[in-house]
Amino acid sequence: MTELVHTKIADGVATLRLDNPPLNAFDTAMRHALAHAADQLERDADEGRVRAVVLCGEGRCFAAGADLKQLSTFGFEEVVGWNRALQKTFTRIAELPLPVVAALHGFALGGGLELALAADYRVAAPDTQVGQPEVLLGITPGSGGTQRLARQVGPSRAKELMMTGRKVTAEEALRIGLVDQIADDPLAAATTYARQLAEGPRLALQAIKEAVDHGLDASLAAGLSLERSLIAGLFATEDKERGMTSFLRNGPGKARFTGAPGDG
Repeated sequence: MTELVHTKIADGVATLRLDNPPLNAFDTAMRHALAHAADQLERDADEGRVRAVVLCGEGRCFAAGADLKQLSTFGFEEVVGWNRALQKTFTRIAELPLPVVAALHGFALGGGLELALAADYRVAAPDTQVGQPEVLLGITPGSGGTQRLARQVGPSRAKELMMTGRKVTAEEALRIGLVDQIADDPLAAATTYARQLAEGPRLALQAIKEAVDHGLDASLAAGLSLERSLIAGLFATEDKERGMTSFLRNGPGKARFTGAPGDG
């Protein structure tokens, strides 16, 4: 099953490529392959081999959503278990302790957009179309779309997109904050950005992600408390010593952090 998802590591960046032709649809085998890849990436991140991840799709598109042939055969009991498992898999990607960048082209629809929303940053090709068209099938997004889309673009805009099921162009997606960058070669642009992040202080980047993601679901007071705890912990790291010492001696942007490509 793992051949449905290919992972390649170079310069601290893992490129995770969906490869389930023709549209990289999510069926049970694809979900298992993605979950296996997420497990391995978490281990690689904890051991310092991977410092950033790029998500991309092989062929015509990033991912066009769930495999409707399989989904259409499910009853209530089957879809509850299947959907819970897919939610957990996408959440595993979202909770990886390192930056995740999605490179989008062609379609990123339904589950494809839900996976892209699990990333921290999205780069889209000019021809990309994104959307949550589940309402056109008489159902609703079920793999994080109702929650992550609303957090990304706001509740009113998210409801409009989900209630109409319309496709959104790359230009509109950029305007409403659904993607962060448009590039003729989104994989190259995403990889460049991921490599830049891979050179940063690993634990500080992890703390930023944790503070933002968990703070959004908490009160301001709870978020500020989390922020205080995280920054205090970073003062015990070697990267804090390297960063501050380098800044005082050489100015900003000169530090070489532990485990980053070229460190040693």
